[in-house]
Amino acid sequence: MTEPRPVDPLHGVTLKAMVEHLVERYGWDGLGDRIDIRCFTHEPSVNSSLKFLRKTPWARAKVESLYLHSAAHPRKTPKEPATPTSPAGE
Repeated sequence: MTEPRPVDPLHGVTLKAMVEHLVERYGWDGLGDRIDIRCFTHEPSVNSSLKFLRKTPWARAKVESLYLHSAAHPRKTPKEPATPTSPAGE
């Protein structure tokens, strides 16, 4: 019998998908506040970030950790504000 493999939550998720998800959720400013590295704070772009993260294991680990946290705690979609009903006769 084969032993079950431990589940890897990052299996199949590309680094590009992680960065795009984090930028969509937090924006570049918010991402730079959470992970203070130049590729997020000074003229950020997905391509420059990927280039840096692929060469820098400690930074990639921070991105993966934030991605896992954000995936485990999805934002609640805001409810539509209640529209006030107009008084009769208007």
